[in-house]
Amino acid sequence: MSQDSQHPAGADSTTHFGFETVAEQDKARRVRGVFDAVAKRYDVMNDFMSGGVHRLWKTAMIDWLNPAPRSRLLDVAGGTGDIAFRFLDKAGDGAHVTVADINAEMIVVGRDRALDQGRLALDWTVGDAERLPFADRSFDYVTIAFGIRNVTRIPVALKDMRRVLKPGGRFMCLEFSKVVVPGMDRVYEDYSFKVIPRIGGLVAGNADAYRYLVESIRRFPDQDTFAAMLREAGFEQVQYRNLTGGVAAIHSGWRL
Repeated sequence: MSQDSQHPAGADSTTHFGFETVAEQDKARRVRGVFDAVAKRYDVMNDFMSGGVHRLWKTAMIDWLNPAPRSRLLDVAGGTGDIAFRFLDKAGDGAHVTVADINAEMIVVGRDRALDQGRLALDWTVGDAERLPFADRSFDYVTIAFGIRNVTRIPVALKDMRRVLKPGGRFMCLEFSKVVVPGMDRVYEDYSFKVIPRIGGLVAGNADAYRYLVESIRRFPDQDTFAAMLREAGFEQVQYRNLTGGVAAIHSGWRL
């Protein structure tokens, strides 16, 4: 799908911002505000919230992706570089990553981390997942980790991420999902709404931002529904794997 066929979010259309209903045209601005507020403490907060388990989830995604040498990745909403760095380590010499994130503050954090680590095989772009500023069929892989639920129009973003994949290219998404272990769902619910915003207030100085993030997780489709959305966007051989009882899930699809 070409970018010309996409239409901007309309003032008369609504979507959700956490549990709040907002105009479509306002969501991206409000999401940017959330991540502007927490960018510098984002990775630290991920460690606090998950007990470091998010690192294992990200490694599991890259292991399943199993990138080929000298391949090119577009990592969408990947501002702090976590997925990009893992990809480069796995793919080896000759691999290259383009990181695109709608939030400039997150890009600054990731770029600084890359420079500190002496990583040069990356470029950084401030860009919207619904209107990626890249040519058709540009990348071998496209990934998005913990970012798709913040997109205003998920079906539009999925189609555009497929657009920039080469034929034979693979898409992979890591996102919070629906807990499938009986009893664990209640514990996770209490932890999410009672503990995470409090940690956000103490560590990142912004309880409201993390309250939104928790609410956005609850509004995100379950595993099977999201898999159907991938098929609707044109991806084939769609599969998913649950992580930590469904707290998170990895979805995989191909452009064939």
